[in-house]
Amino acid sequence: MPTSAPLPYRLGNEKLCRITQSAAKKLRSLLENQGRSEGALRIAIIGGGCSGLQYKMDLVDGPLARDIFIESQGVRLVIDPKSALFVSGSELDYSDDLQKGGFKVTNPNALAHCSCGESFSA
Repeated sequence: MPTSAPLPYRLGNEKLCRITQSAAKKLRSLLENQGRSEGALRIAIIGGGCSGLQYKMDLVDGPLARDIFIESQGVRLVIDPKSALFVSGSELDYSDDLQKGGFKVTNPNALAHCSCGESFSA
């Protein structure tokens, strides 16, 4: 009986990061416009910004080895294990607001935010 090879990535769930309906709608649109209807949003935490850490988001074809793969609201997220430590329990939202629009992460692990809202400390 053939055995299936283990996935090179881990499966996660919305406890790690949840996507709102408005963020999912925008992500689907962006992925379709790039011809990546099966693609995903990569969320990473990198050093920088006023408070020391900031979010980096990219559209990718899928998870890499060791990534955590999440499906939420019909879209896919990939998060590396180190970034997952910082985003656990977060929510990704999207707003069309003219001044403060775009994707926003509500992160319960952030202890402080900078005034521009682009970086945080944990």
